[in-house]
Amino acid sequence: MKTIKSDGERDRERSARAQSASDEAAQRLAGLLPEEALQDALKGLAPEEITGPGGLLTQLAGRVIETALGAELGEHLGHPPGGRPAGANVRNGAGAKTVRTDLGPVEIRTPRDRDGSFDPKLVGKRQTRLAGLDDKILGLYAGGMTVRDISAHLAELYDVDIGRDTISRVTDAVLEDVAAWRTRPLERVYPIVYFDAMFVKVREDRSVRSRACYLALGVTSDGDREVLGLWWQETEGAKFWLAVLNDLKRRGVDDVLIACVDGLKGFPDAIEATFPQTWVQTCIVHLIRSSLRYVNYRDRKKVASALRPIYTAANADEALLELERFEAEWGTRYPPTAQAWRRDWQHVIPFLALPDELRRAVYTTNTIEGLHRQVRKAIKTRGHFPDEQAATKLIWLAIMRADAKWQRNRTWTAPRAALKIHFGDRFPG
Repeated sequence: MKTIKSDGERDRERSARAQSASDEAAQRLAGLLPEEALQDALKGLAPEEITGPGGLLTQLAGRVIETALGAELGEHLGHPPGGRPAGANVRNGAGAKTVRTDLGPVEIRTPRDRDGSFDPKLVGKRQTRLAGLDDKILGLYAGGMTVRDISAHLAELYDVDIGRDTISRVTDAVLEDVAAWRTRPLERVYPIVYFDAMFVKVREDRSVRSRACYLALGVTSDGDREVLGLWWQETEGAKFWLAVLNDLKRRGVDDVLIACVDGLKGFPDAIEATFPQTWVQTCIVHLIRSSLRYVNYRDRKKVASALRPIYTAANADEALLELERFEAEWGTRYPPTAQAWRRDWQHVIPFLALPDELRRAVYTTNTIEGLHRQVRKAIKTRGHFPDEQAATKLIWLAIMRADAKWQRNRTWTAPRAALKIHFGDRFPG
């Protein structure tokens, strides 16, 4: 898989093709079953006899499934029912099965062949749920519902009894996809990459601890967002971020033009050790918040207003003059505030060399923090996770769910031009 965005687009294309095929089939059935005949068939039926358990809709669904399975068997044997057998293998009756669907439990009879080589695709051997129900289970799980809640919800909504063990097996099926996603090859160059970690409570050794979940969100040359990976460590630190950066390099990333970080001590050094040419941009919002911690509450609005000319300056030289004015006015009263800006100055000013369209994209890590908010919506119902694997599974599903809501950057033309001017051949776009 190349990018999350491209995967979502392919899924939408497949859904559109499936919807088109379904519409064509519905039109054919409408021709075979005129509206007058349908009204006669429904005359006198109560609503629950149409849509309730064992009602007309579920019976029709069963007939459609049985017909499709019969067609699959005919293709497998090479002759239709009553036709001349192509070999020794022939039809051998049918077995009864209850399939759980969106409409509720559906009773069907699955055809068999004599030598047992028939493996149906629509409803496989030992399969008791249609694929659409599994998708709904994953969707509910990604939305933050617990296994117990999902079981109760499906029983109430679809009148199907799906045990918690079954739901766990359905959600565990994504672990292979998670492993492939975490090791997939990446783009050679990313113009912008946001790095940040969030803390998740996980049970370890009979106690619950907060573990750091490291995330990297890249922006491709076409302006699409792509979550590059997910890593776990006991705490957030520059030493493990170095391991994360090396993992990205092993997976094919040769260059990062701008890296946006939250001001963690030692993190810029780790980035420069792995990608020496990368511009490291400290998040201005994080810097403002941390510098205001040293300010009395009654002065915070005034100090925040005095800091604003620094990060809205036209260029780095003007920003330095504004910082000196700030020190002259507030430096004596709140020396740690000015020192916080001085200490990280070389990583504060890179974005000032960029045009306004690109400044808005790199001066803060709000982009990846927005992803964190989407993930926290899914995990907030969990007091803690039983293990790291369970947390990884839900966070990955939440990322896939958030991706479906992402829209392509419609204002990428100006930032693309600015990146090309500032970075030249390093920018492949």
